[in-house]
Parts: sequence; C-alpha cells; structure tokens
Amino acid sequence: MELKKIAIVFGTRPEAIKMAPLIKELKKTPELYDVKIIVTAQHREMLDQVLKVFKITPDYDLNIMRSEQTLSDITAMVLKKLECIFIKESPDMVLVHGDTTTSFTAALAAYYQQIPIGHVEAGLRTNDKYFPFPEEVNRQFIDTIADLYFVPTKTTKVNLLKENKPEEKIFVTGNTAIDAIHYTLQQTGQHSIQKILDPSQKWILLTMHGRENYGQPMKEVFEAVRKVVETYKSVSVIMPVHLSPSVQKAAESSLGNHDRIHLIPPLKVDDFHKVLKKVYLVLTDSGGLQEEAPALNLPVLVLRNNTERPEGQKAGTLKVIGTKKERVYKEIIELLEDEVQYKKMSLAPNPYGDGFASVYIVKALTEYFKKEGKFFKEQGDSER
Repeated sequence: MELKKIAIVFGTRPEAIKMAPLIKELKKTPELYDVKIIVTAQHREMLDQVLKVFKITPDYDLNIMRSEQTLSDITAMVLKKLECIFIKESPDMVLVHGDTTTSFTAALAAYYQQIPIGHVEAGLRTNDKYFPFPEEVNRQFIDTIADLYFVPTKTTKVNLLKENKPEEKIFVTGNTAIDAIHYTLQQTGQHSIQKILDPSQKWILLTMHGRENYGQPMKEVFEAVRKVVETYKSVSVIMPVHLSPSVQKAAESSLGNHDRIHLIPPLKVDDFHKVLKKVYLVLTDSGGLQEEAPALNLPVLVLRNNTERPEGQKAGTLKVIGTKKERVYKEIIELLEDEVQYKKMSLAPNPYGDGFASVYIVKALTEYFKKEGKFFKEQGDSER
C-alpha cells in the first residue's frame, strides 16, 4: 500500500477527545499514513486542554473562535480556510467526527474538492431537526456525503441501512470515547478538585450546555438540583461550568452560594475522567457523557426529551428525564433512595464498545486503501 495522506479535522473539546485515540493509532504506522491534523478552534481554551493531555500538535490551526460567534460565522470561516488547505495538501481522505458545525463544514469543504470523507461516530439519529440543534442536521448532512461510516453500535448501523447507505461502507467499531477513557485514567497526577470529593457524600456530577436548553429548561433543572441538595445533607454536586456566558449566568443564579454545590471551571479531560470515576450519579445533556459514564458503571439521567443514543436506554445505563423541575427532582431522589434501581442501572452492560474502536477504524481504512474501494466486514460488526 502506498503512503496515504489523512486529514483529520476537529474544533471542539468533545471532538478532540474522541479523535485523539484515532490520531495516536494512525501515527503508529507512519509508513502507511501521513496524518495532517487541522483544528478550527471552534472552542479555543477547552480544545487546547485536550491537545495538551493527549500530546497532539496540530499541523494547521484556523483559530476561528470569536466573541459571540454565530453558526453562520463558524461555517463561513471554516469553509473558506479549509478550501485553501485541502487544495494545498490534497489528502486521500478527510476524517470528521460526530455532529459539530466544524465537522459539517469540513465534510462540505472536502466534498467540494471531491475528497473522500470518513465519518467517525456516524449514524446517530433523533430524527428531530431541531433537537439537538444544530447537531441533528449536521450529522445527517455528513452521512449524506460520506464515503465511509464508522458507527459505534449495531443500532447506528441499522439507522444508516434504513437510509439506503451501502452496507459494505459501514463498520461497527464501538465508540472512541471509551478508548479515550482508557488512556486518560492511566495518566498520573491529581487535580486539586479531587481532594474535595468527600467519600462520605453521594456526589452528583452535573453538566448542561445544550443550546436547546438555554433559558427556562436550564433554570428548572438547576432549581431541582438545588432542592435535592437542600433536602439531602449527604448529597453534594460538582458542576464544571461550560464557558458559554448563558450557562455561567444560569448556574451562578440558581446554584451559586451553597457549600455543597461546587461550580468549577471546565476540567482537563484526564482530570474530568478521574472525577467521573469518583461520583455516584451523572446528570447531563451531553451526548459524550452518555457513552463515557457507563464505561465506569455510573447511572446517567439525561436532561433532554429524547436521545440519539437509544442503546444506553435499551441496556439500562441511562434514562431520559427531560428538564421539568418536578420530574428531575423525582428521578434523582429515586436513584438516591432505591438501591435496587441504582444497582440495576450502574451494573448494566456498556453498549459502546471495548476500548479498541480506533484499532478497528484504522484496520478498516487500511483494507479500504489496499483493496482500492473493495470494502470488508469488520470483526467489530456486532452489538456492543
């Protein structure tokens, strides 16, 4: 096989976490792959934290982040800048991840240059174009023009088959998020925040930043969480607060000034995973945490009205509870008081893979290039 140039494009913290293990795996075979790393810095500070943890140095940094940037700003800037890079580098394939505006625009830029596209974490669906917004449309668009699909589970493969995507182009690999956890938990060192995690307390990890939850939904969730803490003296909360001004303002207003509610800056990914390992319960509207927490046997209450990760629901690792104050309060209380229900969720099997997704993806890429487009069935093609 001739040396192939692979351009990997990402711009946010979640993308970086999930693409980092794949970058490391591709770089193990420099005789096969010339890897070009392109970051848009859609999220600047949080992206840089991940790059440092995984010791990744970008070849190109578009540095697009601006104050109060809109989705149109991101799309326009990334599209034009990537055009120049793709023309210069002429990669054999562009790899994008998931559903961000960076990924959507990078796929579009690659399509305009007629460069093959590989979509990591393909096939997730809510089939509601405004939920999550804009992620649902982003990922559907990428899957429309992708050439290879690396899906986390058999369910996501079925989603693509229903859309008439060619089966020979779909590879079930598990999710690279699990690969990332295996890497970060091996790192030494301890963040100061870990020292406050009193083991006598039941710690709730809270994250919430989805655009669709800005305003009243976020306010109701935060009020429910505060009510739980005020009712149960044995419960504490830790919330790494997203850098969005809307999230910071809402969190401070509803959750501030309480000695058992800790509002902290976003953590480095390795510190976050180590904190995650110590908590009792996860409350989140994040997609990634729905995959990460089950790997550490943690129940997840999803602060959404639906999820594109139904495998977690089916396995019993997560429960979608919405954002209404009364419902959120009730569901938290149930897991605090009902040990049987808690154990049922915490001991449910992790449906998102075995921690070798990156290995399976690289193997699929290698066979693809060796066979010049004649695809093979990846051994990971089974329910995970």
